[in-house]
Amino acid sequence: MAILNILEFPDPRLRTIAKPVAVVDERIRQLVDDMFETMYAAPGIGLAATQVNVHERVIVIDLSEEHNEPLVFINPELEILTEELDEMQEGCLSVPGFYETVTRPERVRVKALNRDGEAFEMICEGLLAVCIQHECDHLNGKLFVDYLSNLKRDRIRKKLEKLHRAQANA
Repeated sequence: MAILNILEFPDPRLRTIAKPVAVVDERIRQLVDDMFETMYAAPGIGLAATQVNVHERVIVIDLSEEHNEPLVFINPELEILTEELDEMQEGCLSVPGFYETVTRPERVRVKALNRDGEAFEMICEGLLAVCIQHECDHLNGKLFVDYLSNLKRDRIRKKLEKLHRAQANA
């Protein structure tokens, strides 16, 4: 397994729309393993392949404190199940150090393939619903900062660009 480099906003590669996985093979399973290792090391609770510059529809999530409830979603498809919305504080490994309130549907159904290529579906609520929507956004080239005002998004972008310049000059 390997820890992969996580792209950071405003990197334009984060805007790439991921392509469906044609076949779940050893390469995809290795990607899944590397994504879990990367996410746990960051540390985070969700990671989309787009964030590690692999533009295929793969997501890993683990909401457990012990890192023992790994969820894999390959080619996920979301269906909104309610008009009721939930507000939750969101952060992102690609937007490090920033947390903002985002409003999303509170219940969704996700259909996907697991790490063995087997189809499954599940109904998600609460933090899991927020997380799966957040990660699916990544696969569609969207970031949680896109839900914010232009002013907030620009402020975050400028702070991260300044940080990236400082790191490059160090």
